[in-house]
Amino acid sequence: MIKKMVLALGLLCILFPTLAFAEDPSGATLNMGLNSLWVMVAFVLVLLMQAGFILLETGSTRMKNAGHVAGKTIFTAGLAALIYWAVGYGISFGGGNSFIGWGDFFYSPPFAAGDGDAYPSSVYWLFQLAFAVVSLSIAWGGFAERAKLSSYLVFTIFFAGLIYPIIAHWIWGGGWLAEDGAQDFAGSTVVHLSGAIAAFAATVLLKPRIGKYNKDGSANEIQGHNQVFTALSVLLLWVGWFGFNAGSTVSVGDGFFGYVGFTTMLGAGAGAVAALLVSWAISGKADITATLNGTLAGLVAITASCAFVDPWAAVVIGAVAGILVVFSAKFFEKVKVDDPIYALSVHGVAGIWGTLANGIFATTELAEKVGIGQGGLIDTGNWKQLWVQFESVVVCGAFVMAASFLVLGVMKLIIGFRVTEEQEIVGLDLSEHGAYGYPEQMKKGQDIQA
Repeated sequence: MIKKMVLALGLLCILFPTLAFAEDPSGATLNMGLNSLWVMVAFVLVLLMQAGFILLETGSTRMKNAGHVAGKTIFTAGLAALIYWAVGYGISFGGGNSFIGWGDFFYSPPFAAGDGDAYPSSVYWLFQLAFAVVSLSIAWGGFAERAKLSSYLVFTIFFAGLIYPIIAHWIWGGGWLAEDGAQDFAGSTVVHLSGAIAAFAATVLLKPRIGKYNKDGSANEIQGHNQVFTALSVLLLWVGWFGFNAGSTVSVGDGFFGYVGFTTMLGAGAGAVAALLVSWAISGKADITATLNGTLAGLVAITASCAFVDPWAAVVIGAVAGILVVFSAKFFEKVKVDDPIYALSVHGVAGIWGTLANGIFATTELAEKVGIGQGGLIDTGNWKQLWVQFESVVVCGAFVMAASFLVLGVMKLIIGFRVTEEQEIVGLDLSEHGAYGYPEQMKKGQDIQA
């Protein structure tokens, strides 16, 4: 017992060295330390989701583009960090007005938390950066297998520096939608819908990949090269989502983050099962891709409402998202929107549903606990919260769409947006980077063809 106590004391001293030598550490200081540790852990979990996006996009596309997918994800994440530091964070959370934040550009945080702070502003900056990078990675789904590397560079600057931060300010930074009581706890609209709308603009302007559609309008399935990568990506994203949702409590407090994680798990599970059953019923086969998309759709949908709804509602929200994603993917393919990563269905349609679901299922008790908005239609019989949720979806979606089409349209006219037909056929690994992601396998394929 004594050994265990000494070991526990030693670990506490390592984690909180300032407390180890304090004569009388206050409860507030201890709470600040725990909050700081929790937010930093949540940041790491959300940042690790980039590994999930690398595997998701790589596994869902062809081998000849694998190295390009992985490399541009790392490159754009690094560039986004610099842009968000210089401009994005200030527009999201700086002082200003209800439309746009202003100030804190080239952000220089204090070395440590001040008296009365819940956590150092530096860890909050890191946490918010990770969200911006996730939204950016969602947008890349619309660029997949046919966009120039230069287009990633240009769009990252505008998306991380202006488009995403304005939406974040409206809902999370004290902007006009926040004043209206818009409920989006961890970003079904701010992160997921914003990224999906940008992906939609990209895929419309780029047009479908070579060979996706026949002259009669029928679609060909362009299969990804590694379904194991795709499944592993979903698991990585699922784990990271607990930093995403539960981490958005940004405090240890009374352990409310546990409840948020609980509803998150239920939503994901319901989405996976619903998508599997629906795809099975439609085609007679259990579609693995549909199951994976259903899991992610459940996570996206519950992201807005994880802190506002009862457990049974979390299951309903996730299940509806799992069903929607199956039919949505078929719809986009039918209207000739080539979406290789299913970003529009998983993050767009599910993001819209998840945001609207708050207006239906949010409870007054949880809305009061979080301190945003009010109960939904079922709990209160009042349509107000549903209207606010609808308003936030329409306004944010319209802004991101207009801004993305503008940036990408101008870029298409000035520098070009899509690689040449020859480059697309050869693959972006070789045409954009001069090397294959799978050099041995691709060389074997060339030898066989020769």
